[in-house]
Amino acid sequence: MSKGITSKNEDYSQWYNDIVIKADLADHSDVRGCMVIKPYGYSIWEKMQAILDQKFKDTGHSNAYFPLFIPKSYFSKEASHVEGFATECAVVTHYRLKNDGEGNIVVDETAKLEEELIVRPTSETIIWNTYRGWIQSYRDLPLLINQWANVVRWEMRTRLFLRTAEFLWQEGHTAHATAQEAIQETERMLDVYADFAESYMAMPVVKGKKTANERFAGALDTYCIEALMQDGKALQAGTSHFLGQNFAKAFDVKFTSKEGKVEHVWATSWGVSTRLIGALIMAHSDDAGLVLPPKLAPIQVVIVPIYRGEEDLKNISSFVDELIPKLKRIGISVKYDDRDTQRPGFKFAEYELKGVPIRIAIGGRDMENKTVEIARRDTREKFTVTQDGLEIYIPQLLDDIQKSIYDKAAAYREDHITEANSYDELKELLDSKAGFISAHWDGTPETEQKIKEETKATIRCIPLDNKLEEGVCIYSGKPSIQRVLFARAY
Repeated sequence: MSKGITSKNEDYSQWYNDIVIKADLADHSDVRGCMVIKPYGYSIWEKMQAILDQKFKDTGHSNAYFPLFIPKSYFSKEASHVEGFATECAVVTHYRLKNDGEGNIVVDETAKLEEELIVRPTSETIIWNTYRGWIQSYRDLPLLINQWANVVRWEMRTRLFLRTAEFLWQEGHTAHATAQEAIQETERMLDVYADFAESYMAMPVVKGKKTANERFAGALDTYCIEALMQDGKALQAGTSHFLGQNFAKAFDVKFTSKEGKVEHVWATSWGVSTRLIGALIMAHSDDAGLVLPPKLAPIQVVIVPIYRGEEDLKNISSFVDELIPKLKRIGISVKYDDRDTQRPGFKFAEYELKGVPIRIAIGGRDMENKTVEIARRDTREKFTVTQDGLEIYIPQLLDDIQKSIYDKAAAYREDHITEANSYDELKELLDSKAGFISAHWDGTPETEQKIKEETKATIRCIPLDNKLEEGVCIYSGKPSIQRVLFARAY
């Protein structure tokens, strides 16, 4: 099986595209800027979705669903929000088609909507308009709602999983009686995202706050998790927003407090999307294809028989039929690939490309010796182990692979967080080592924008664990009390 994957050192962008296509994760569609998520790619999203959904429910949230279409007038109620999304909105203006009499289907110009509908780029406006009818008293709070949905943001330059006109995500929208409760919710959900990224995606992240320039439109504060990809670029992997009372005031969402006062509620929103699959690819994979952490791999173990005749296959299959139920009982997903249409070498390459963490090969001689050959995808090592106790050995090996993948990513990030103490040093690092660059900034949007224009680097976040440190801004020379993380990003 010829993989035909471009080396990531040769062309990182093409390497990424090759893996997405050749590993059967997604495909381009005939709809501009939109993708088709193929079954294997969607199965990764389903695993992510299931884990996150349980985490949301464990923290008291319930799922709901709100309309895809949002009346245009809703967007004008929160000025900064509409300004942030105005250039990305897809707009529905008519509700009917007709035949023009010449065999062509055209828009019926007489069927114009009284008010245009926006295809949701995010759901704050429609949700807060709804919450007005749900919240009257402090007894209705907190309101903790999550939605799994698709959204549309009209991107000019798209890239599978990372940036598409339509994508899948979840968006949490919560209402609280006090600002402190809302801030605690914002921070709690950031912790949920960080734990998911590190414990399941095996991807170390930095938790931080966005600058005013990079905040979500309509938020008072945006918290984020930032990850580092293998080309030294950063990727925003999740955001959690403290919205203050902006949307509550815009949509007149009030409640009567215990003291009998009528007040506006305090709000949050938070979300992650299918771009996490892009992050998973770029954080771990290699020139042979996907490298998947076991906790998110659709197939954790694949077993490939190597046989010369039917008797060999029968003996191997008998052993496998006993092993698979033992593994499934402890929650391990297993595939037995006994197809006779492909040779073992083809299957080995296929599962390596798809990032299956453990491959077990069993031949006639292995049956005689009561052994199996195991190949681990992360290191591509092969070794022989006894058949006895595989149901104990394999989960231990999966845990080791999960840890090994995380440790490798963490070591890369650690080696690519560098301090810069001058603007020239920042520019030199961006063009050589890349990664996160820790440097002083004077706190002004003007300086941040100038650096972005001149270097294409943005302030990814102000780390939450920052230590106060007196210094001077690398650009303006003005006083600074802490460092921030700069990087070029996706």
